[in-house]
Amino acid sequence: MKVLVAVAEVADVEDEFAIDGLAIDEQYLNYDLNEWDDYAVEAGVQLQEAGDDVEVVSVTIGPERADETIRMALAKGVDRSIRVWDENLEGTEYLDSGTKADVLAAVVEDEQPDLVLAGVQSDDTAFGATGVALAEEVGFEWAAVVNDLEYEPGSDTASVHRELEGGVEEFTDVELPAVLTIQTGINEPRYASLRGIRQAQSKEIAPKTLDELGLDASVTDSDVSLTQLYEPETESDATLFEGSPDEEADQLAELLRDEGVEA
Repeated sequence: MKVLVAVAEVADVEDEFAIDGLAIDEQYLNYDLNEWDDYAVEAGVQLQEAGDDVEVVSVTIGPERADETIRMALAKGVDRSIRVWDENLEGTEYLDSGTKADVLAAVVEDEQPDLVLAGVQSDDTAFGATGVALAEEVGFEWAAVVNDLEYEPGSDTASVHRELEGGVEEFTDVELPAVLTIQTGINEPRYASLRGIRQAQSKEIAPKTLDELGLDASVTDSDVSLTQLYEPETESDATLFEGSPDEEADQLAELLRDEGVEA
């Protein structure tokens, strides 16, 4: 059995930052493994531990810088990784969900996985569309926002639990091959052990270009474009009280009196 896990590197922005054109200045960014994908990695590794002959492969769309983040997934139990990048992707102003799904679909065609796991969404754009778009592209069954997964090794179906809007809960079986988007809280992602970190250094990260996947630059064409990036203006100010608890209480009481709030 082969499990393919889509892993994204996302940028964490410092509290104080500056915008440079249509992007945040690089010096204010720290890169890390996307939170939702961390849970997807753990789900894949747990399947590996529960069955014999289960290979877990991760795939990332990103530059060489992302190798450090990919090593985190390898240290947690992923067997090998694929990283897709070339000058066409680098020169694209905005990689939308459709482009990512097309690229991932080409990897699926190469790898022929039984199960594809992806985080529900990414910390940066939070569109929550790539996993479902990928399923549509490759013609797999799918289930989104999965917060419980049961799979018996060798079975043709996986049982999933989904918590939907309005408190609705769904229990259903999904036929493999399938794409599942994983919700936070489905498990407890493990910390990378010292042994795992050492082993990760010798595991494969295979770089792939669009051409090697049978794609060309047209895959980056998109109807979505980024036209403006700005920090929203505050519509109201916060009042900060300073001093001892008693002094802060007096300041709050005075403010409430000034606003016409009576006991």
